[in-house]
Amino acid sequence: MFKKKIAALVTAATITLTAGFPAAPAQAFGVGDIIGIGAKVAGAAVQGRAIKKQIQQLNDTEEGRQQLYQVFREKQGVNSDPVLNAKLDTLMRNLSAAVAKVDPTIKDKPYLYFVSADESLNAACGMGHIMMVNAGTFKHLPNDDELAAVVGHEMGHGQKDHAAKGVMKNLNKTVVTQIAVGAAGAGGNLAGAAAEVVGGIALTHSVAHGSRKQETEADNLSFDYILHTNYNPGACAAVMQRFVDLMGEQEKKRDKFLNPSDHPDSDKRRDNYVKRLYEYSGKHVTAADGVVKVNNKILMTVAPADSMTSAERAFFVVGNLATAYHKGKNIHEATVQNGTVMLGDQPIVIPAAGDEDAQTIADRLNSIK
Repeated sequence: MFKKKIAALVTAATITLTAGFPAAPAQAFGVGDIIGIGAKVAGAAVQGRAIKKQIQQLNDTEEGRQQLYQVFREKQGVNSDPVLNAKLDTLMRNLSAAVAKVDPTIKDKPYLYFVSADESLNAACGMGHIMMVNAGTFKHLPNDDELAAVVGHEMGHGQKDHAAKGVMKNLNKTVVTQIAVGAAGAGGNLAGAAAEVVGGIALTHSVAHGSRKQETEADNLSFDYILHTNYNPGACAAVMQRFVDLMGEQEKKRDKFLNPSDHPDSDKRRDNYVKRLYEYSGKHVTAADGVVKVNNKILMTVAPADSMTSAERAFFVVGNLATAYHKGKNIHEATVQNGTVMLGDQPIVIPAAGDEDAQTIADRLNSIK
């Protein structure tokens, strides 16, 4: 019985990837269908309590979480590729440890996760800390650092219970407008009637998205989590730049297939991360359009490489520099070690074809840092 109820909840319970790639829309279940479903249940307040109890069961109890996890796996399909699963295991282990340093409550509700069979670039965190990352995400993002930025963002949603809050908010609208809650043969069972409403309102993915405020909150949390890992903090800006590059004219035309209306535009999200990097560096380092600046002087114009554009790759250089400045490595001379520009023991950049040579970059860094 419980499993049948939660099967209908999966779409409503899911918040899709807020890096900008929504999951496929669910099939809509019309309000008219709900209105005609059965006897009215007395009182909006009573309805609200019953619905809240249903959501809490799925979001907070281990039984509900495990049931929801299985339904997600059945509905979305599972990719069992050992390489992808090992990579997700590592990401979740590293990020969970980082989240615990910022928000220890993760220990009370550790994430349940899997690689979904979908080949598109997408990830999601649903109620109950159920995390799924599409197999396609591993293929479309060039490195583990950008994957960590995306997964960290979803964990930001999870830590703030955005999915459960979003579902409750939308269901409360239904309650407030006095839509009849009930089910044929429910016999006045309020919990059962509430389950019908929660399960019935299976609208498109846009209903389940968080607000723009929640998206920004999850972005900022992802950055904070990354700072407690060995991943490059510039990856947060880099992955947003990648989405800007992928979108091209589509985003300018407000085509929201990759950027739903409840998400800030990718360029604005990128710029927010650039600001965070600048502040993290002690206001020493920034980049725009592939040009990296230190103390407002040009260090280098980064060439495209490793399947990244110039602008995307530049943010990895900024991430390394910001880390160096934040940790006080700038007291050391920049050197070249085995082809890598170093600032103390912090790697800064390995020049690619089209970049200036390492010694030229190191000399310039010494002159402006």
